[in-house]
Amino acid sequence: MNFPRATVTEIHDKLEGTPLGSLFDLFSDFSIHYVWEKRWFFIALAVGAAMVLGPLPEGLTEEGMIVLAMSVMATIMFITAPIPLPGVALLIVLGQIFLLGIDSSTVAKTLWNDSVLFILGSLMLAVAVVKQKLDRRIAWLIVRITGTKTTRVCFGISAVSGLLASFIGEHTVAAMMLPVGITLVTLTSDDPRKVRSLAAVLLFSIAYGASVAGIGTPSGGARNAIMIGYWREFFYDPSNPETFKYIIDYVRWMTFAYPMFLIQLPFVTLILFFTFKPEYRDLSRAVVKLRHQVESEGAMNRADWVSVFLFFLVLLGWIFVSDDVGMGTIAVLGATAFLVAGLVKWEDINSGVNWGVVLLYGAAISLGIEMKDTGAAKWVAESFLSMLAPLGADEGFGLWAAVSVLTTAVTNTMSNGAAVAVLGPVVLNMADVAGESPVIIGFITAVSSAFAYLTVVGTPACTIVYASGYLKTTDFLAVGWKMALTSTVIMLLSAWLYWPLLGV
Repeated sequence: MNFPRATVTEIHDKLEGTPLGSLFDLFSDFSIHYVWEKRWFFIALAVGAAMVLGPLPEGLTEEGMIVLAMSVMATIMFITAPIPLPGVALLIVLGQIFLLGIDSSTVAKTLWNDSVLFILGSLMLAVAVVKQKLDRRIAWLIVRITGTKTTRVCFGISAVSGLLASFIGEHTVAAMMLPVGITLVTLTSDDPRKVRSLAAVLLFSIAYGASVAGIGTPSGGARNAIMIGYWREFFYDPSNPETFKYIIDYVRWMTFAYPMFLIQLPFVTLILFFTFKPEYRDLSRAVVKLRHQVESEGAMNRADWVSVFLFFLVLLGWIFVSDDVGMGTIAVLGATAFLVAGLVKWEDINSGVNWGVVLLYGAAISLGIEMKDTGAAKWVAESFLSMLAPLGADEGFGLWAAVSVLTTAVTNTMSNGAAVAVLGPVVLNMADVAGESPVIIGFITAVSSAFAYLTVVGTPACTIVYASGYLKTTDFLAVGWKMALTSTVIMLLSAWLYWPLLGV
């Protein structure tokens, strides 16, 4: 017997008013809401399926296409975040096991290396440093050095934010320095409308000072550690002395990148004051109030000085012994020292460290290694170079500029660490195919990933200062393009004139 197919509407009409009808309505509403909320997740899956099931491009293996599809799906999810980002990391792990047929123990080994250990230790150190609550003392130290002129105070904030961020990460510094900026704003006026532009220059001084400094050292950001790991993984051969140049240690990284940070510092203040016109040219009123607050807290205690001493030892360890034991080992050792000294509790670290970030970077690096091993990264690099060839940008300065623009575009839509993790295998293979120095192309990628000035979500520092409530999203666009252009020019000039002097 043939029954006519009932439509959803007909079923709903027949069940209306019954318990099953209520359940049907509830399920329908939930399904529609769920599908809409997770639409980018399903779009990413559809894109990946279309890539895998479609015709295989010439020169790309089946395994390479699977890895490339996984990378595209991960990138879509990094940008749109339809599920928590650590969930994306878990999908990357599962994809390698079930789609590529890699043994789970082998996948686990690629998830954990010194770069990931370094990221973990740095996040733990950041919690320990913030726990000491030195923000008002830092603000008072800045104004004692700079004086009360607004331009000098903003430059001082950028410089201090930068010096700290170059060693302990921009998100940590932004969290530490935000109370400093807000303190100076609120002590100047209780009415946010009267200090709108002043708040902008002070808060952007924190965010951009930290961002331009994050390139300065390997500990300045996860992106730096990721690129160092890629250089070692892709090009280093212990039996070939010529490949030792791909071992970039703490001091050598600083030699390449720290001068760029110092050059950019004054431009941060100039661009901010050119874009925004602060209502107050002098902050004497705020400084007087700040001095009374600091004096009421008394002098630094023993715990404060021990914290400073321990962090100084960690810095010395990164500089002098990280080649032997690894930067990650030093970072974890420093965090352990804070715990042993009783300066931070494990409960603080457990609640303050974003463990999902560690998993995310580990999975991204693991996928990057598969991009290289399957030949997918090389295929993408060759395809991208063939697109640039008609423009004359497939080598030399043109290629450098193209890589920088690509990285800047990507890093303004996802975290800079994720941007380097995704792009690293591609651009390093691109350098190899084009006959360019992987060190220069790698540095261009890592440095350009710091140019996330245009959006609130581009970098944690921008997100943190935006959370203060004093800034608008349009403020980031108004000043961000000027910062991105200036930073790109400085970096390309460094790559052209300075880096070749360092033997690359």
